[in-house]
Amino acid sequence: MKDKKKIGVYICHCGGNISDYVDVEKVREAVSGDEIVFLSKTTMFACSDSNQRDMVEDIKEHNLDGVVVASCSPKLHLTTFRNVSERADLNKYTYVHANIREQASWAHSDNKMGATEKAIHLVKAAIAKAHYAEAQVAPKIKAEKRVAVVGAGVAGMKAALSLADKDCEVLLIEREPFVGGRVAQWDTLSTTTETGKEMTTRLYNELLKRDNITILTNSELIGNKGSVGNIELTVRKSPRYIKGNCHPEDLKRAIEVCPVEVPDEFNFRLSNRKAIYKNYPSEYPQTPVIDMKSCTRCGECEKVCSSIDLSEQAEELTFNVGSVLMATGFDSYTPAYGEFGYATSDNVITLPQFKRMIDTQEGKLIHKGKEVHNIAYIYCVGSRQEEGGNTYCSRNCCTSTIHAAVTAKEKFGKINNFHFNRGLRTYGKQELLYADSLRNGDIYLQSYEDGPPTVTPKGDKTIVKINDILTAGEELEVAADLVVLVTGMVPRADNKVGSLFKLPKGRDQFFNEVHMKLRPVETVIDGVTIAGACQGPKNIAESVNSALSASTKSFSIVSKGELETEPLIAVINDDKCTWCGACEEACPFDAILKTEKDGRTIAQINNSVCKGCGMCTPVCEPDAIDLIACSSAEIMSMIDALA
Repeated sequence: MKDKKKIGVYICHCGGNISDYVDVEKVREAVSGDEIVFLSKTTMFACSDSNQRDMVEDIKEHNLDGVVVASCSPKLHLTTFRNVSERADLNKYTYVHANIREQASWAHSDNKMGATEKAIHLVKAAIAKAHYAEAQVAPKIKAEKRVAVVGAGVAGMKAALSLADKDCEVLLIEREPFVGGRVAQWDTLSTTTETGKEMTTRLYNELLKRDNITILTNSELIGNKGSVGNIELTVRKSPRYIKGNCHPEDLKRAIEVCPVEVPDEFNFRLSNRKAIYKNYPSEYPQTPVIDMKSCTRCGECEKVCSSIDLSEQAEELTFNVGSVLMATGFDSYTPAYGEFGYATSDNVITLPQFKRMIDTQEGKLIHKGKEVHNIAYIYCVGSRQEEGGNTYCSRNCCTSTIHAAVTAKEKFGKINNFHFNRGLRTYGKQELLYADSLRNGDIYLQSYEDGPPTVTPKGDKTIVKINDILTAGEELEVAADLVVLVTGMVPRADNKVGSLFKLPKGRDQFFNEVHMKLRPVETVIDGVTIAGACQGPKNIAESVNSALSASTKSFSIVSKGELETEPLIAVINDDKCTWCGACEEACPFDAILKTEKDGRTIAQINNSVCKGCGMCTPVCEPDAIDLIACSSAEIMSMIDALA
């Protein structure tokens, strides 16, 4: 143990979140007798500006060697109080955090005496750790002033534009042959007069004006090495098999002679396309592409178009970037076979299919050769379901459905819309669409959570029944010409890039941020940010806002050309290490390397990759691994205090 220190201890009421169940004054009295506790205080809000100023004054006035704050989770305010230490000219790594809200107050709200006793032990453990806390110097590493944006949907393109305008090099990587993502599939958009195609075209034209943006389409991220500041990416770029100077007439003939027809995913399999295709005239890049998964290599297209070359090969490209911004988007939920009649009834389709139908048809709304008049919309298919779906709300489905219903009535006239819902969520300005729908005469029928509507085919109609809450549980039915299943957002089924970066996922299986309010676009993987619907269901405006936030965060990482890394990492005792390889297997971040030193094989830590998670320490039999700021001595002293 070092010479006697002077520690300041602050115990937070958290506005009642802690003090309602923990006697904070008793905690203060219990810990104030420790030999290194120079002062101890309680405070209503430790994170408030006024208390932070008081802490700075205390540290300077009493020449404190360290600080302990007992408050909420360190996920929220560890950085806050480290910054307080720095403002008081104290090394931020001498600060120790005690969580008495989540681990005491909230966990034991039914036992105030027990919660108080546990809080005392937690604070005493933090003080024991403060005995050993030493000043650390954060290593500085060079940072590439370039950011890779993965995904060229609306979120990805907006993030790329934001970064480029900050004078940052941008690499925009899109797995599909064309940019635009899901938004490019829509004509009419809610709450705006702009179509999805117009929006993506406008954004792409803006991208072309920036010399510091490199766009790679038909390209997949397949490898990454290094760490924040210097990440080496490997990209496999697949050829389009068509040169950019292809004559339009030659290309038209090539498409005509192509014998292959496959379901068109862009139109949600409502129609077919050839193996040579382009989804719409203004789509970018302008050069069409050949779908080699469907192509039979018959060579008929090469005979009529000299710009086609089926012998082109994929190439692997390597890029160095300082940060990576993920904007990989979402998939639409696919109902299970027979779910509300899906795939068993010709009259049942999904919301994305319905939206494409009304976008592509004129005059009359036709489905399977019959005119549609009565449409039943069944909400929350695949969302807010305990079984066979997802428990979360997909947020944008209600708005999207009501907008589609209003558009259908305006475009085709004699349409009757019946909305079978479990409570509507058209929030903010989207309430205006709901009002338009009501003025149009749309009928809303609401069921209980455990009593969804039933769907039964009957001749050329489909009967949808519901026990309607709004009519005191009366059973009502609609003979529908078309049933639209309102399907929500789900994570990408093919998301290899997430596994590549070991990105954490939440319970909803979308990418997970560190904290939804304090660090809403950061991940626990240093240098990797997330934006748009890859982190959860969002509408276009919300996706754009998160993209701008993520671009700002990514830029802050690379803007100075160098960055600080956490010094709280694992260290190897070379004399004890015998290299058994157990630590390498246990490390989830590939931070441990096998190396030769003085004729011996030992482990070596890659400091820029190590997160100090401690997974390696318990598997090391010779006890050759320790953690800075979480050494065996510190942990044992905390255990003693807790015991």
